[in-house]
Amino acid sequence: MDLTQGTEKEKNNRAKKMMLWFGIISLIMSFAGWTSAFVVSSSRPDWLKDFVLPNAFIISTVVMVLSSISFILAKKELKKGNNKAVTLWLFITLILGVVFIFNQFTGFQNIIDLGYNFTGPTSNVTMSYIYLIAIVHILHVVVGLICLLVVIYNHFKQKYNPTRTLGFELAATFWHFIDILWVYLFLFLYFIR
Repeated sequence: MDLTQGTEKEKNNRAKKMMLWFGIISLIMSFAGWTSAFVVSSSRPDWLKDFVLPNAFIISTVVMVLSSISFILAKKELKKGNNKAVTLWLFITLILGVVFIFNQFTGFQNIIDLGYNFTGPTSNVTMSYIYLIAIVHILHVVVGLICLLVVIYNHFKQKYNPTRTLGFELAATFWHFIDILWVYLFLFLYFIR
């Protein structure tokens, strides 16, 4: 397919999708670097080999997967033109995103309660990596929530319909990416010691 073919709107839509994918690929490379550094650092003598992530991180993983499912259901309803159902599923996705962040901070509090801080005399290199990876991911979830709020706003302004879905699709793609990324990060942090 020739990317220079099509109407101006089609070219513009392809460019927006391509820019999103460039951003996603750069995020993949960043997290790959941090997880690689985690693996390399795990050979240090002060590395915690027996640490188990708190249950709040398991709960947040389930919540994130459910939020992706609710976004998929919102998109299906948009394709059907069922605006009330779209609104419901978008708000469910938004609430689940906030619950995810709440559970992440609950997990951090559990780690602090075990005596491990991000920095200072009670810090540990293992915990510092866990904090760093999770906090950077949370920042991307916040970006996803902002995108979701824009989608909700545009939905109320009736900017989407079954044939006009670009902004909706871009936000959904990013949301699903941060979902898949968290599942990978959780499994990585849970099993790689």
